[in-house]
Amino acid sequence: MTNNTEITPEIIAEHGIKPDEYQIILDRLGRAPNLLELGIFSVMWSEHCSYKSSRRHLSKFPVSGPLVIQGPGENAGVIDIGDNQAAIFKMESHNHPSFIEPYQGAATGVGGIMRDVFTMGARPVALANALRFGEMENQHTKRLLNGVVAGIGGYGNCVGVPTVCGETNFHASYNGNILVNAMCVGLAEQDKIFYSRGAKVGSPIVYFGSKTGRDGIHGATMASAEFDVDSDEKRPTVQVGDPFMEKLLIEATLELMQTDCIEAIQDMGAAGLTSSSVEMAGKEGLGIVLKMNDVPVRETHMTPYEMMLSESQERMLAIIKPGQEHIAEAIMQKWDLDYAVIGYTTDTGRMVLEFDGEVVCDIPVGPLSSDAPNYDRPWVKPEVEKPVTAREIGELGDLGDALLKILASPDICSKRWIWEQYDRHVMADTLADSSHASDAALVRVHGTDKALAITCDCTPLYVKNDPYEGGKQVVAESYRNIIATGATPIAITDNLNFGSPERPEIMGQIVMAIEGMAEACKVLEYPVVSGNVSLYNETMGTPILPTPVVGGVGLIKNYNDAIGYGGINEGDTIILIGNTTDNMGATTAMKVLVGREDGAPPKVDLVLEKQTGETILELNEKGLIEACHDLSNGGLALGLAKMTMGSDIGIVGQVQEDIPLNAALFAEDQARFLIAVAPENEGAVNQILFDKGLASRKIGVAAGNSLEIAKAFKIHKDDLWKAFEGTLKEFVA
Repeated sequence: MTNNTEITPEIIAEHGIKPDEYQIILDRLGRAPNLLELGIFSVMWSEHCSYKSSRRHLSKFPVSGPLVIQGPGENAGVIDIGDNQAAIFKMESHNHPSFIEPYQGAATGVGGIMRDVFTMGARPVALANALRFGEMENQHTKRLLNGVVAGIGGYGNCVGVPTVCGETNFHASYNGNILVNAMCVGLAEQDKIFYSRGAKVGSPIVYFGSKTGRDGIHGATMASAEFDVDSDEKRPTVQVGDPFMEKLLIEATLELMQTDCIEAIQDMGAAGLTSSSVEMAGKEGLGIVLKMNDVPVRETHMTPYEMMLSESQERMLAIIKPGQEHIAEAIMQKWDLDYAVIGYTTDTGRMVLEFDGEVVCDIPVGPLSSDAPNYDRPWVKPEVEKPVTAREIGELGDLGDALLKILASPDICSKRWIWEQYDRHVMADTLADSSHASDAALVRVHGTDKALAITCDCTPLYVKNDPYEGGKQVVAESYRNIIATGATPIAITDNLNFGSPERPEIMGQIVMAIEGMAEACKVLEYPVVSGNVSLYNETMGTPILPTPVVGGVGLIKNYNDAIGYGGINEGDTIILIGNTTDNMGATTAMKVLVGREDGAPPKVDLVLEKQTGETILELNEKGLIEACHDLSNGGLALGLAKMTMGSDIGIVGQVQEDIPLNAALFAEDQARFLIAVAPENEGAVNQILFDKGLASRKIGVAAGNSLEIAKAFKIHKDDLWKAFEGTLKEFVA
């Protein structure tokens, strides 16, 4: 096809443009678009770039707060961590590319999210991820797992940024559509933050980084469509990454930012040169002229269509102050990066592309950005599962065997094989990571006593069975994980992974999950500062479990005050904070031991969550806690097992007897923590908990080499480890 190709209904459909959307394009242009113009509209109006199905609902999120410097709308969110320092972070998906080409899909997901962060002036200091694969029995799971983990490790390790935490789950709903969500956290000085806004008329547009190739063309469009029988043919739409080039790009970009050259800057991510130029122009109501013959390319006879839609990696676009192009060029030459002035800004409000002496594109910028479709898609309120009680599911057999089965289950088992492939300590500021007994990673703010707490969380089955309560729980669990390290939660980024929004039942999941998340963010004062939406995650009409992942960031002012669940000492008292009911709906125990995934998930009392979290921080500030662990999947029994393994010491105790024993052990009620307290502090802790009106009970004492619960089980800690460590290692062998 050439730029003179007749635009037929078939070509329009191939570009992911619906007939009614094409009519809008005709109305905006007053004529039919050529192929290049159609391609530009197709990527900018894709779900991946425009959020056309979710934008109106995302506006429900609280996005501001006393420590928020920049909320959604830029490359990443920015929060104040004191001393003129800022943490900059975001999470994004690379789901479809990772299923088609797992190594490069995951690797370029890591590279892309790092560019979002250093584009704003931050040096990346930590990576995290949330991974979902099909069931272990699926023939493709092992290959996809190997490729994705190798891609994440291969890219992050080579760039020299530690991968410090994450989560990995397995479920049949991901058999045909895995999820790869990557998060990056960076550090910057507050007075040296850069934005994609700020461009002025008549300024040069400069390109630097790698050359443009034909990889990744229509990547954004592909990421906005469900999979079908021809998905394997989409391999050319997957980008190819070069982590060593990314390292050069980081250093060159940060050096450029030390000058006074930049008006606006944007990395070339989804939709490549198209989105980066449109976003910078659109935010200031400007026009742009790009001279396509000046774009650095690595392949011969590339067309403007290919240049504009390519998603080749490790590329940046900046608008420079007039007359200072030579400064930028010198820096790029120093770092051996391609550099070219490829255009300039105008006051026309139009995107004009020139090639071989001709104008090959002339369209208004507005419809590409602010005027993109904004749908109010039909949705139906999801039916909420009915509660399932412990009495209904009956006895679970030998409770010791039950705990060992849960420890060995794919979602719960040790992910050592994964995190050992990641360099977790490069940069020498990682204080706690996946290998530590900590509910969140801790990364020191270099040269200070401060540390950032970082976590990724989601319980998809909760969201499926009750999207509103499940949405609340996703945020609440992130909040608790930050609290359990002794850090104060500040803000979140999110990655909302769902099926097709064109199906009212899926759109209902999206709407209700967002409303639940938004309510939790408001009550917990835990705003959303950045995020990503990934829709159409389904294959042949089968959707994934709704998976809205939350990446949380908090701050601890002195990392010497940090706590984990591995600090128990002989003789410590173990106290359970919070109430336990007999609801077993959607629990890990139900799934693993009974083979059922039904039932209403636990209710989330957000006021109680906040009160409990603030109390934990108060207890820690007073030096009254030796260890802390929040309770979630697997309930009390799994929490005690992890504390036993993490501290290498046994726990002897008993649980409440006013509910069935299987509920006391395996229910997953929220707003619960386990804390370890030195005997001399037990009275002071109990008094504070009583004064706060929080339910609590002594569960046991740290002693011996076994986890022993009266009337339930006695399991040696070595047997806990054996069950926990075996499953994934055997699967990948």
